[in-house]
Amino acid sequence: MLFTRLFGFLSYLCIQNRILMRKVIGIGETVLDIIFKNEQPIGAVPGGSVFNGIISLGRAGVNTSFISEAGNDRVGKNIIKFLKDNHVNTDEMHVYPESKSPISLAFLDENNEAEYLFYKDHSHDQLEFVCPEVNQDDIVMFGSYYAVNPVIRPQVLGFLDYARNHGAILYYDVNFRPSHKNEVMKITPNLLENLEYADFVRGSVDDFRVLYNKEDPDKIYNAEVSFYCKNFICTNGVKNVELRATRGIKKSFPIIQTQTVSTIGAGDNFNAGFVYGLMRYGITREALDRGLPARIWDKIIHWAQMFSANCCQSIDNSISLEFGAEMAEDAKGEKDTYLEW
Repeated sequence: MLFTRLFGFLSYLCIQNRILMRKVIGIGETVLDIIFKNEQPIGAVPGGSVFNGIISLGRAGVNTSFISEAGNDRVGKNIIKFLKDNHVNTDEMHVYPESKSPISLAFLDENNEAEYLFYKDHSHDQLEFVCPEVNQDDIVMFGSYYAVNPVIRPQVLGFLDYARNHGAILYYDVNFRPSHKNEVMKITPNLLENLEYADFVRGSVDDFRVLYNKEDPDKIYNAEVSFYCKNFICTNGVKNVELRATRGIKKSFPIIQTQTVSTIGAGDNFNAGFVYGLMRYGITREALDRGLPARIWDKIIHWAQMFSANCCQSIDNSISLEFGAEMAEDAKGEKDTYLEW
């Protein structure tokens, strides 16, 4: 009996240590977002879909790193500095001699919703890196066109395979914009692979309207997602967040009302808050295999919405430094981990 209790206690300590040492690795594009209001520029902020979420997680005290490339120019240097300043490891950020930083023009309408123009030559994308250390229960964030881009697909797929084989949890944000609508057939095999690799899939109604001409979350989940991934989150602007998950969970979550300055990064920071929740509550692969109970889903979605709402209060693409510091401090006292349920 004493040996059994001692073994159980040591196992508990090992799991707790593994949780504390976990990290989040993002892979995605970098871009400079130039933001317009009433046709006039009002700011310029480093961005990118996964990039924005990783910045927020770094600000929230999460151990983070980012895999990408940056332009060999002043913008690229500022992007790398911005990552470092926000506590993100940049060992796998690469700069190619002839590369230029991509630019995004974001035009805010009267509701502070953004319409985008992108200036990037995807045919010249490159991605060279040595896979960083990935350990059991680390979390990998990937998504947007970067995750299905045929030019860099071998490198992205190789990393996803490596991460899964090392026990990482994979979070996929579909984030497929109308500007790539004419490529849907070409990228579909890559999209399906991503769905199959993912432990969580998040997408907006806008994404699935472009990809499948479908808007109903149940039809999207049942026909397009559930065969590959059982945990699905569908967002729809100011409408409810829809969850379909293991254990037969089906829930709707009203959005958090906030004073919106810009919706740029809203979805990216929903992702960041979701991953923050996974880290905060110690969600591991073992916990995923058991299936998350509804009350844990409630808490994770809460933080996803909190991060998104905070991001929308500025034009900075990520949560504020003050909110990040609050989240880092608040998580220290969290007791509700999967070890308790």
